[in-house]
Amino acid sequence: MKQTSIRELKHETSKVLALVEAGETVEVRRRKQAVALLSPPGKGKAMVRPDFAARIREIYGEQVLERTGTDLVAEARGER
Repeated sequence: MKQTSIRELKHETSKVLALVEAGETVEVRRRKQAVALLSPPGKGKAMVRPDFAARIREIYGEQVLERTGTDLVAEARGER
């Protein structure tokens, strides 16, 4: 793993980013202490999001409420 200082990162950003783009991981150091790692983005998996609509259907079924959330907020604000 390559190392660089904050000063070098400031003055030679293109050079450091070229290393990262080439697949290297670069450790950024401040006063000999590691403060960050720069690495190329991974191919990673797509984030799986929960199906909130299915969860709501599971809790409430096909029940339709008489008042919407918008109505409740407007009432709490004194708008209705």
